[in-house]
Amino acid sequence: MIEIKGITKTYHTGGESLTALNKIDLRIEKGEFTSIMGPSGSGKSTMMNILGLLDRFDAGTYFLNGQNVSNLTDNESALVRNKEIGFIFQSFNLMPRMTILENVELPMVYANVSKKERRERALKALDRVGLSDRVKHRPNEISGGQKQRVAIARAIVNEPSVLMADEPTGNLDSKTTLEIMRIFQEINAEGTTVVMVTHEPEVAEYTKRVVLFKDGEIQDDRNQTQKTI
Repeated sequence: MIEIKGITKTYHTGGESLTALNKIDLRIEKGEFTSIMGPSGSGKSTMMNILGLLDRFDAGTYFLNGQNVSNLTDNESALVRNKEIGFIFQSFNLMPRMTILENVELPMVYANVSKKERRERALKALDRVGLSDRVKHRPNEISGGQKQRVAIARAIVNEPSVLMADEPTGNLDSKTTLEIMRIFQEINAEGTTVVMVTHEPEVAEYTKRVVLFKDGEIQDDRNQTQKTI
């Protein structure tokens, strides 16, 4: 599903250079549930941005679902993102003036899906995360955990090859965190590849594999017995 070789990323600020990623090799197979961990400044967020085609890299190659995406234009990257990747962020990134249903429909607008099909697929995705009774609400009318479930519904509505989550439980209490991780496990069990950045070891326990970053390099990469909910 994901194969990167020799990925290097250097930031240049104020006359200084900072290597965020140093010749990273990483392969993630279809159907895996992988957590990316590491302290602040370790390179894990840069890695996620590159995997999600949100940031460019200086050297190396990146294959996503069999396609070389190393040198795409911005428009080509946007098309691949919309087709192949579902994103979930710590801050939810919902549109405040839109209803929950309209938020979930949004990726399909960019994919030129018909209005009727958009509605059907959005309702199905919201039902999938247990929010079919909240479709007319707006984001400020629901809880943080419900907002994250809306974000998950929006991320899966285009049936992406891989789901990428950046600190998806960072703003949630422990009970709600378990609810979100249970949904991720169910989606993964259905065959979707899931890659998640987290700084919480107790959250990483619910994934099948942990990749640990430090100082822009992979320090550890191990499979583990997944804790189930």
